[in-house]
Amino acid sequence: MQTVCAFLNGSGGTVLFGIRPDGTAEGQQVSDRTLRDIAQAFDRFEPPVNVPVERLPLKSGKEVLMLPVAGTSDSIPFTFEGRPYERVGSTTRKMSQESYEKLLLERAHSRRRWENQPAVGVQLKDLDREEILRTRELAIQQRRISAGTTRNVGDILDRLGLCQDGVLTQAAQILYGKKFLPDYPQGMLKMGRFRGTTVTGEIVDNRQEHLNAFAIVREGMAFLDRTLPLGARFPAGTIFREDRLPVPPEALREILLNAVMHRDYSDPGSYVAIAVFDDRVEIRSYGRLPAGVSVEGLSGLHLSRLRNPLIAETFHRTGAVEIWGRGTNRVIKDCERHGIAPPVFEERQGFVIVTFKAPIAGPAHTTPQEESIRDQVGTKSRPSRDQVALLQLCHDERTLVELMAAAGRTNRTKFRDQLTKPLLEKGWLEMTIPDKPNSRLQKYRLTAAGRKVLARHPQGERRGA
Repeated sequence: MQTVCAFLNGSGGTVLFGIRPDGTAEGQQVSDRTLRDIAQAFDRFEPPVNVPVERLPLKSGKEVLMLPVAGTSDSIPFTFEGRPYERVGSTTRKMSQESYEKLLLERAHSRRRWENQPAVGVQLKDLDREEILRTRELAIQQRRISAGTTRNVGDILDRLGLCQDGVLTQAAQILYGKKFLPDYPQGMLKMGRFRGTTVTGEIVDNRQEHLNAFAIVREGMAFLDRTLPLGARFPAGTIFREDRLPVPPEALREILLNAVMHRDYSDPGSYVAIAVFDDRVEIRSYGRLPAGVSVEGLSGLHLSRLRNPLIAETFHRTGAVEIWGRGTNRVIKDCERHGIAPPVFEERQGFVIVTFKAPIAGPAHTTPQEESIRDQVGTKSRPSRDQVALLQLCHDERTLVELMAAAGRTNRTKFRDQLTKPLLEKGWLEMTIPDKPNSRLQKYRLTAAGRKVLARHPQGERRGA
């Protein structure tokens, strides 16, 4: 029964009565008393368990008893006669108090999680309607929500499980909130660029924003795009130049998504942070890894364990993630293809920290050929051909849909982050309704500064050739 308890607390297994150590099925006499003894033994489990008893007859007239035990129950941890047990290799042993308490916390979390509790004082009008409708649009494109889903934001939130019995959950606030202070300070993104290799170095850029989860991903990626140097190289066997960041953007985005989805939101002082140093990029999120997941395991094959299933499922509906536990494996492969070391995963002072080692400082780490190319191109100050084409379109006021159609783009978020947002930040483009950036009536038009840029760079900078 101790082994049954260990299987219940693990991934399951089968306990056999009547089998010799060498695997020979000898069997035993099974009477009504035998079955009563087993039933009485099961009464000494907490929480109560229901394990079927299967009888396998042998030619000798004896029987083998099988107790098939299913693991990964929501009721973990189990105890037998007041003690918890676990399997280590082929042995059963008493579980440590620390492991038992951790599993107790996990059990409580599975039923009463921070994300599925009511968002006190938050009403539908306090959420970003455009962001909710964007989720609906992307989910329909991914075929992860019915195309017949109405545009009523309340109905959309119900379908996503973010509104329970007419009450908004804290997951809804984190995903779509417009106001985070003073009640939800944990909706924070910290971004910093430090000169040198330690946080004691000069701070070149330091920002803190309180944003919803989707906006944190967009703003974080925009910060990395602005901050990381755009280098150039000539791949072997080709005459075409390749412009690229020191760390693959796909890998950065995957880790940032994980940081937002899997962090511990229960602590009001928690946050997500992006720190850029001369030799690395760190993405930090508050909260330890779930039980059963280790930092070593993230580099190999592992199952997905969701701390915030409502938040993760909403991101999944938009196509942002797969939630199959493959994200970190893809990140490692992206880094290998990019020619940099795989990221380092670690837990430190209550945070999960992912570190990408790569030369960030710029000139000191580039070859003479790359530096010459950078000087000729001026990648941070000159517009690309795509940007020039967009600016030329905006001599007349244009909607985002019109601009996307002209550019042959279908991903609204990427189009905003990669094209319109940088032009707005540089002051080359402006909104016709700046007070309501997400208004459905929003249009974009060229500024005086944008006209000067077009006069100086009518063709734009060529990328990748």
